[in-house]
Amino acid sequence: MFERLGRAMFRRRWWVIGLAVAFMAFGGIWGTQVFGALTTEGFDDPASESSRAVERAEATLGRTGNDVVVLYTSPSMSVDDPAFQRAVTETLDTLPDDVVTGAVTYWSTNSPALVSHDRHATYAVLTLAGDDETGRGEGLEKIEDKLAAPGLSTQVGGITAVSLDIRDRVAADIALAETISIPVLLVLLVLVFGSVAAASLPLAIGGLAILGAFTALRGMSYLTDVSVFSINVVTILGLGLAIDYGLFMVGRFREEIARGLGVEDAIARTMATAGRTVAISGVTVAVSLAGLLIFPITFLRSMGLGGLSAVVVAMVAALTVLPALLAILGPRVEALSVGRLLRRPAPTPAQGEVARGFWYRLAHSIMRRPVFYAVGVLAVLLLAAAPFLRVEFGGIDPRVLPAGTESRVVSEAVDRDFVQNSQLPIEALVTSSDRAGLERYVAAVRTVDGVTGADVTGMSGNAARVTITYQSDPISAEARDLVSRVRAVPAPPGGQVLVGGLTARLADQLDSVGKLLPWMALIIVGATFVLLFLAFGSVVLPIKAIVMNVLSLGASFGALVLIFQDGHLSGLLDFTSTGTLEATQPILVLAVVFGLSMDYEVFLMSRIREEYDRTGDNTAAVAAGLQRSGRIITSAALLILVVIGLFSISGITFIKLIGVAMLIAVLVDATIVRALLVPATMRLLGRANWWAPAPLRRFYARHGLRETADPPPPTSADVTVRARA
Repeated sequence: MFERLGRAMFRRRWWVIGLAVAFMAFGGIWGTQVFGALTTEGFDDPASESSRAVERAEATLGRTGNDVVVLYTSPSMSVDDPAFQRAVTETLDTLPDDVVTGAVTYWSTNSPALVSHDRHATYAVLTLAGDDETGRGEGLEKIEDKLAAPGLSTQVGGITAVSLDIRDRVAADIALAETISIPVLLVLLVLVFGSVAAASLPLAIGGLAILGAFTALRGMSYLTDVSVFSINVVTILGLGLAIDYGLFMVGRFREEIARGLGVEDAIARTMATAGRTVAISGVTVAVSLAGLLIFPITFLRSMGLGGLSAVVVAMVAALTVLPALLAILGPRVEALSVGRLLRRPAPTPAQGEVARGFWYRLAHSIMRRPVFYAVGVLAVLLLAAAPFLRVEFGGIDPRVLPAGTESRVVSEAVDRDFVQNSQLPIEALVTSSDRAGLERYVAAVRTVDGVTGADVTGMSGNAARVTITYQSDPISAEARDLVSRVRAVPAPPGGQVLVGGLTARLADQLDSVGKLLPWMALIIVGATFVLLFLAFGSVVLPIKAIVMNVLSLGASFGALVLIFQDGHLSGLLDFTSTGTLEATQPILVLAVVFGLSMDYEVFLMSRIREEYDRTGDNTAAVAAGLQRSGRIITSAALLILVVIGLFSISGITFIKLIGVAMLIAVLVDATIVRALLVPATMRLLGRANWWAPAPLRRFYARHGLRETADPPPPTSADVTVRARA
């Protein structure tokens, strides 16, 4: 199948390139407008109690969100000074009613919570018009320059301001990452390939993958909410997988050309081998990301949609556009060679004997002492994973923004100088026709351990909002335990209580994620096992690959606890530790890294299986397979680390966390696991690596995703391998 596809791409190469150019133009014009259609919200389970509390409250009591918090401060005047009051109230009175639907101040409520401890500051809470975050964000942009009160220091914060700051920072981080990464990647690709022409091909596929994913996401935004953070995953996977697939495909094409095949035959052979591997890898990565789609949380679902889009476009482009480009270039893929500048010929796998290569010698060295390497590497990985046993999960607050960002400064000032958690209370929506029962409920809530106050702050018909204050950090485990205790308070007779607020939303999110995580793991592990069996005809190799991926992830997650939860390296990486990890981030890292790790596993095992089918010698196959793919895997990892590493310097803490986690996991997987643990375990398992029960062997013989092209004529490298076998 893949050989026929390769020949079809050769014959219709100009049509394929023309369609690709048209698609890129469309994506560049229409797809890149996706940023304005994305949301920074979406970390809540819409079916949870806290989400239902918000919906019911808005329907019965009206919407009273703290969309904008405007902090007014004076070093000389207090809030009791008439000039202070006049400056604030007259400023707010000029705001347009079609943008600001409600404004709460100290003078309209006499609430002491709205006055700082030293009485030199107050804040106003504005509710904005708009059915969604995008509309409210546009409203804030219209009035932001009208909020300054004469004679007072004015700072703007609140949920909408934080969302705008996060969105703007994400866009700026992506622009910076792409500006830096593309030139760096081009230089590294030239060094890897030794040719400018060959080096440009993976970047072309990467650009196509990113624009294609942007286009897909914009289309999806008309059907469902899509998180702005999915753009980061699109960039990482679009560039990363395009580089991986480009390295593997171009490297194999150059190898076949070096064997003396014509351009069409070389493309056909490349597609029958490397193309098959790319297809298996792409489907495996896609399955890992598809596991995110089972979550009701918009953030995770968006990451799955964005990642799937990038993977599918990168895979399709690598199997169509890339062979078409190779068909046009042919031997000119070596054009603009820098081999002389580097004082060595441009490297291709066919240029040296496998037996004398670095990776071949390394594999044999490891396989002479497999127990030593296997036990040593396992000990290191388990030790690195150990800190994850004490992980504490939390949520997102304005501290994800860089220190000094205005909306974060407002949040910290309100929390420090005013009644703690005055803007982040637990809120209970009580529906009851029994007023005495409501009073008894409020009194009972006041007696709950950890509650500092409970008052009715809104009523309409039979619905009442009870605002509950407390002292602990809203995203802490103590606050979540308090939510559980409040929810345990009996509702008034014949009534109903729904408990919401930031802390309740976080508790519900963790509960939802915890229930669905095993199902996600089952989907990813089960589908990966089936795909790897169909690719290699073994039930042992898929199990080994899954275990090794878990070890790589464990090491990465252990590092996250040390770095982000404990705050080590917070100065170097420039972030503020909250003492917790946001729960959705490790899940996202699990899906992406599991897919990328399987990407490298498929590349390595494809070459090993190819050698094993040819020689029947497990030890020689491992050494030769590692020699032929080790340099490609290491180069691919180095290049994707450049992309990921730039996201680790993001100004948004949880984007930084994703970048650091992926960087560590990919580094561990491409070096310690693939280069050391794989050869050791495969040597220990011997022929058992390729074992499958008789019925499954027969199934694989009939339906397996095997290479069907006739093998090429032997080269000196092949003869060397046979001799060693």
